Amino acid sequence: MSGSAAELAHRLAREAEAVCRYYLSNGRRQGRYWLVGDVQNTPGRSLFVRLTGPDAGRGAAGKWTDAATGQHGDLLDLIRLNRGLDRLGDTLGEARAFLGLPKRELPRTPARPDSSDSARRLFALSRPIVGTLAETYLRNRGITARLEGVPVLRFHPCCFYRAHDAAPRESWPALIAAVTDAAGTITGVHRTWLDRDGAGKAPIAAPRRALGHLLGNAVRFGMASDVMIAGEGIETMLSLRCVLPDMPMAAALSANHLAALILPPALCRLYVARDNDAAGRHAAMCLRDRARAAGIEARILWPVTNDFNADLRRFGADTLLTRLGVQLTPEDAELFASRSTKPAASA
Repeated sequence: MSGSAAELAHRLAREAEAVCRYYLSNGRRQGRYWLVGDVQNTPGRSLFVRLTGPDAGRGAAGKWTDAATGQHGDLLDLIRLNRGLDRLGDTLGEARAFLGLPKRELPRTPARPDSSDSARRLFALSRPIVGTLAETYLRNRGITARLEGVPVLRFHPCCFYRAHDAAPRESWPALIAAVTDAAGTITGVHRTWLDRDGAGKAPIAAPRRALGHLLGNAVRFGMASDVMIAGEGIETMLSLRCVLPDMPMAAALSANHLAALILPPALCRLYVARDNDAAGRHAAMCLRDRARAAGIEARILWPVTNDFNADLRRFGADTLLTRLGVQLTPEDAELFASRSTKPAASA
């Protein structure tokens, strides 16, 4: 290959995910993007790198932007900033060295091969949620739904946490949620690390993390057949479950994963509980459009505030039920909302 910067940038773009896994190892893939905190590989979600796309122009693979700082560029720029290189020649040399690495040193799968097994082991080591700090946490979020008979939610008293690969290992109590496929097989878990009194999330950099295979899967409350509600967060869906306890629901855990949720084959009607931000609006419309293209009736449920948990806490269960009732079809309002004239009793 020639040593031109343009050609090296194109070569790097064709290996965009491998570049990210090597230089931004504290990040993770979500859909078409790699998300991380910044070019120095700090954990977080501010910087996003496009992993797929055309060779040049709008939406090109390898282009990145840091939403917090406004920095942007191609993968040569990212390598230069990541390695603190001042001279173009040094940056090109680093890029050449990277492209000469054996492919076996560049894992390309979104999750480790054993990540689902690790997730299943963690879930098995957790205990039922009732009477634990995880239940206390959910009650403090205004969630009054009964938690007995909700097998996807569990509690681990000492769940390990690391801020990044080089950080010391800590242990915090955690709410553990099983991520399953449409058949109910556990493919991953979602961890919410909690403060030691259960009053809120733990005071750590990233109190929510998932493990295992998430794409297309979800935390499911009831198995859907012909109708269901899908949304992002666990607390959001549990808030809806407070007033619609018999409605099957699925928490996809993020906007990107909501847009990619695999829908049950027998589904006839889908409600998408959207979060009130740009990512939430976009994800809800993407999933709605996918459902409609598959011949499924799809409607978006709109919160008044940021999300339905905030609505529940601000306005109460009766008002939330009233607002949801007019957004459901008449038959679903009769079947699901008429049974829920008051919040479910606390466990």
